[in-house]
Amino acid sequence: MTKKNGQRPAGVVVDQMRRIGGVIGRPFYAFKRRAPLVSYIISRLVTMAAMLFLLGFAVFALMELAPGDIVDQVVRQQLFTENAQARGGRAETVMTPEQIAARRADLGLDQPFYTQYFRWLRQVVLRGDLGVSLISRAPVSFLIASRIVNSLILNLIALALITFFSFFLGVYFSTKAGTRVDMAATFFALALHAFPGILMLILLQLAASITGLFPVTAYPPFPFAEAPGKFVFSYMHHIFLPLLASFLGGIGGTLRMIRATMLDQLGQPYIVSLRSRGIREWRVYFNHAFRNTLNPYITGSANLLASLFSGSLILEIIFAYPGIGRLMYEAVLQEDINMVLANLMFISFLTLLGMALADILLAIVDPRIRYGKE
Repeated sequence: MTKKNGQRPAGVVVDQMRRIGGVIGRPFYAFKRRAPLVSYIISRLVTMAAMLFLLGFAVFALMELAPGDIVDQVVRQQLFTENAQARGGRAETVMTPEQIAARRADLGLDQPFYTQYFRWLRQVVLRGDLGVSLISRAPVSFLIASRIVNSLILNLIALALITFFSFFLGVYFSTKAGTRVDMAATFFALALHAFPGILMLILLQLAASITGLFPVTAYPPFPFAEAPGKFVFSYMHHIFLPLLASFLGGIGGTLRMIRATMLDQLGQPYIVSLRSRGIREWRVYFNHAFRNTLNPYITGSANLLASLFSGSLILEIIFAYPGIGRLMYEAVLQEDINMVLANLMFISFLTLLGMALADILLAIVDPRIRYGKE
């Protein structure tokens, strides 16, 4: 091959780029061979960071497309107050255009959305500061910490109940395949899975209002520090209906998945071989078939937890539950960009972390899964 006009042929350039890439990537591949699981975890963390970065950028762009901003919210509130006071004989001066512009500049809202986003990102990465709420002027980290515990308690209890009853009932009904009991259970599981969640919440709210057996709000009217023992029993009473709604909304699909997986495993040749060797039936079910149902459940558990968190947004609004979903809803209405972004990034981080943990648990539960060559 000859040079043309002093330039190297394309094939030579490609070969050199491949050699440079091989030199750069050789330490990475060597580390991957020595510690495949650790390298997989690192790659998942890098992927999570990239997804969170793109998600935050998209949120800032969407909030920029929304009409108005938080300063407009303040001006509208002042106009409403001024009109009400004018009817009572008292009037106050509303912010002038110069004051509005100065307020926007003070909050950084006069800058392009990408400038605002990179300023916020630099503040979070370098100082670990999520900023302050543009409405209450309280630290965003404090507001999230005060609400996230409530959402975690509600959703983790619901996940534990769904997991226990799904496995228990799924294994039981797989032994009754084709019977009337199994057909009835399959029908009700499908009905629960297809039932609209918001309608279920409204019906439970109406039932609580009509019967008076349960409170219509999901949180006690007094703090924990005032009476810890009384608070625990009152909290269990208040949270029963929201917990029931989360449980009924999630058990239908999970129960059907466990039942179908068990039936699939019971039809495999190795089950026939185990039974022919005289292995006890309960050992066939729990030591062999049941263990293989863990893989699809672990894979879907991260999506189940994410759906519980996303569904708790409506639940917390209807039942006035002080969780992270209701906090984010209020921040969106007020166009509090710092609060919206921090809430969304935090919930997204929990979801991505759950998916990464699910993949790692699969490698622990199933020895056939490997993340690198041995």
